[in-house]
Amino acid sequence: MPYRCIIIDDEPLAIKVIEGYLSNIKSFEVIDTFNNPLEALELLQTETIDLMFLDINLPFINGIEFLRSLKKHPQVVLTTAYREYAVESYELNILDYLVKPIPIERFMKTINKANLVLGGKASTEDNREHIFIKMDKKMIKVFLDEILYVESLKDYIRITTIGGSHLIHQTLTSFTNQLPGDKFIRIHRSFTISIPKVSAISGNVVEIGDHHVPIGRNYVNEVKDIILK
Repeated sequence: MPYRCIIIDDEPLAIKVIEGYLSNIKSFEVIDTFNNPLEALELLQTETIDLMFLDINLPFINGIEFLRSLKKHPQVVLTTAYREYAVESYELNILDYLVKPIPIERFMKTINKANLVLGGKASTEDNREHIFIKMDKKMIKVFLDEILYVESLKDYIRITTIGGSHLIHQTLTSFTNQLPGDKFIRIHRSFTISIPKVSAISGNVVEIGDHHVPIGRNYVNEVKDIILK
């Protein structure tokens, strides 16, 4: 079953953008959209909603005040054109905070976080840790335990997995930041690897199956300490 989402925003274009992003992700379904929080109140009280995209500047009551008024609420992603609410909003234990206009790369990071938090609802296979990457106008699920290493190719990265590879338009830094630090490590300005997949270290080269990945000079001590401990 896909995760059930609602969007509360008084800007039709903002709703359209989020709906468009989510329409490419099969594990999320937009149940309804609302132009103000009061319209959404009955649905939140009578149905199970997994994820709510909530604007802050809204008619009648702003998003933060609305959130405080709820005894129980789903996971929440606050959306706003203003950054100054960030500290206040995180005190409400929200899932994420998105600043408009929302780039797809940043939205994907939120979706990956939501998948990890909401994972208990999924099937056994879907419950494995995973991220979504954008390829050919689609959002593709990649399981973290299948990633061997990631290579930077200027404005692109190549994600090498057990079953093949994916070439996407993203920086190595931004992609690495989406990965759990206890399982992945940057070992070179051009490479991030899966720690559990390392089969050997030979000099300044990491072996992952048949693949040989160089360790950068500035990374050697830290990498060997982490992998060999």
